[in-house]
Amino acid sequence: MDDVAPRDRPPVVVALDGPAGSGKSSVARRVAAALGWRYVDTGASYRAMTLAVLRAGVDPADAEAVVQTAQAARVELLHDPGRPGVRLDGVDVSEAVRGADVTAAVSAVSAVPALRALLVTLQREAIGHAGAVAEGRDVATVVVPDAPVKVYLDADPAVRASRRAAEVDAGVAAPADEAGRHEAVARDLARRDALDSGRAASPLRAADDAFHLDSTALDIDEVVARVLSLVAEAGLGPR
Repeated sequence: MDDVAPRDRPPVVVALDGPAGSGKSSVARRVAAALGWRYVDTGASYRAMTLAVLRAGVDPADAEAVVQTAQAARVELLHDPGRPGVRLDGVDVSEAVRGADVTAAVSAVSAVPALRALLVTLQREAIGHAGAVAEGRDVATVVVPDAPVKVYLDADPAVRASRRAAEVDAGVAAPADEAGRHEAVARDLARRDALDSGRAASPLRAADDAFHLDSTALDIDEVVARVLSLVAEAGLGPR
């Protein structure tokens, strides 16, 4: 995404990237709350646009139609880490964007370069300069490459699948039994990993200067504490 214009000055932000199920959202929200900063879920903007595409009856693989739909849609990210969410055309769609239909289509919609350029602008506006924790898949590499704190959060695929399957709503159409649910979630995560890492536009990868944090053997308190220590080391703190 080299065609996206650079920011005027470095933002005060923690850029937190990683694959699905790595714990980004929970960690980012807790870090933002601890710092008194904004929470920006960049993935929610892609999910909202995917919902717009599906509601318009557009084929997610039709790049031109996807962009046309996105240009006509209005997405607003809600920044309170205690009550995060997203609005589409003025309506709260925070629950709707987590549905299985959106989850199945979001990687295809997100792969459209022109759509990504459109949403990077929105995401940068949401992050601002006064203090934010932003999470996604290309926050440190594309959205805010000048972020003073960059973290790539990862975990063993089996652990990520277990964590996601344990959620009340994993956003995946899956059997009710525990074993079947885990298997379905594991397949979906593997599918999304391949799509997100293999797309031509802004693929999922760790920034060269990001701190790689493996949460496989860590609980959320330990991960949050490590991220906060990186913030302190960077000379940043609560606003």
